[in-house]
Amino acid sequence: MSAEEGCKRSLEFSVPAEEVEAETEAVVKKVQERAKMPGFRPGKVPASIIRKQYAGEVRKQVLESVIPKHLQQRFEAEDLKVVGQPDISDIHFEAGEPLTFKAEFEVIPVVELQDYKGLTVPYHGPEVTDADIDQRIEELRQSKAEFVNEDPRPLQDGDFAVLSLESLTPIDTPIKQDEMTLEVGGESTMEGFTENLRGMSPGEEKEFDVLYPEDYQPNLAGKTVRFRAAVKGVRRKELPEVNDDFAQDLGDYRTLEELRESVRKSLFAQRQYDAQQEAKNKLVETLVDMHDFAVPEAFVDQQIKNRIEQRLRAMGDQGRDLKNLKLDWAKVKETHHEPALREVKASMLLSRISEREAIAPNREELDREVDRIARQQREPFAAVRLRFEKDGTLGRIYSHLQTQKTLDFIFEHARKTEE
Repeated sequence: MSAEEGCKRSLEFSVPAEEVEAETEAVVKKVQERAKMPGFRPGKVPASIIRKQYAGEVRKQVLESVIPKHLQQRFEAEDLKVVGQPDISDIHFEAGEPLTFKAEFEVIPVVELQDYKGLTVPYHGPEVTDADIDQRIEELRQSKAEFVNEDPRPLQDGDFAVLSLESLTPIDTPIKQDEMTLEVGGESTMEGFTENLRGMSPGEEKEFDVLYPEDYQPNLAGKTVRFRAAVKGVRRKELPEVNDDFAQDLGDYRTLEELRESVRKSLFAQRQYDAQQEAKNKLVETLVDMHDFAVPEAFVDQQIKNRIEQRLRAMGDQGRDLKNLKLDWAKVKETHHEPALREVKASMLLSRISEREAIAPNREELDREVDRIARQQREPFAAVRLRFEKDGTLGRIYSHLQTQKTLDFIFEHARKTEE
């Protein structure tokens, strides 16, 4: 039996004929009050005629009233946490007889937690060397570079060519820029451009082919594109000297040493975060492996849909054309089922742990996150919070913070090893 099948339930119901008849009479009376038929005053059409002329509507309203009520009573009596809407079948509804039907549904399983404290996880504390700081300082130095125009001369490696560029080969997204800058021989400049730009001088124009690698962005990957380039100017990069003045130019630093210390703290914090995230991910994998329990199929299907939507958004962001994309849902489910199942299990386990340990974000933590988002969006805090309360975003933020705090708890109680 699969994990999903272990959550499926089936119940049979029988509603006494007397209750069904009482509800039928109540529905008939409501219909009678608004029914209009020739030969009768409003509200005076006999009930017998109503039962006959409005049989379909009466039946529908009776079922919509009786079935949900008995489902709810049974679920509460048997303490069933039902997922989604039950599938109702085998309805028997005849005058003077009990109403019978069958309900099939899934339930949230009871998760029996194993010992989640003291789990072993590899964890390496972060280190920041002088070389790391030097590299970051150099990146900051590069960001402060100035580009100085040179007198017209042939381009050589290290120069920054100012040029116009136009693609001549038909491609999905044509390239046409009246002015752009390319570093001749630069790491980010494709060899095809460097080879053809090297030696050109301002005022010269040239057509040439560039072969794009197979791992390039989808609309250009593996293609040979012909370009027309016209060189407009030559620039060289001037870098600032790394000293106290450089530090002061970057922010509230008096000396270069203060800047280096700030860089060290920033690198340490980022590496500590990354290392802890890696350890937490491994702890979650361990938790899932430790627990064997059923999972509602509806949860797994929803998670698969979430995964696919994320993939499609990523493809769209990369410029992929999704208009003609056709998905084989059966194949998608087969491919993504196992990882989606593990993700759902992880979510259920973390939720259960947070419940047992009474872990939850407080008002201050929730407001701090809303304030962070409000600052990013440059909107008033009160307006953002009100909007989040109405559209359900605040609940999602609450759940996210609760999950993070639960992961922090598990990590804090884990046994870290260097292996």
